[in-house]
Amino acid sequence: MYNIVVNLMLILSVFSIIVIAMQPTKTKSSSNAFMGSSELFTTQKARGFEAFLIKVTIGCLILFFALALFLQL
Repeated sequence: MYNIVVNLMLILSVFSIIVIAMQPTKTKSSSNAFMGSSELFTTQKARGFEAFLIKVTIGCLILFFALALFLQL
């Protein structure tokens, strides 16, 4: 049982990294973050594929942490 959970956590961690890497960036360049661009404070709802990626990321990470807590029992 332990090996199954550890392997599942390994698969979830790789999948989470891939999903996070697929998400589009919020700023146009890294210099905007340091220069104080006004684009950082605009709130826009995620739509379409971006919203789907956010939901998948949250689901994967919640499942990962639940499995980590399960291993502690």
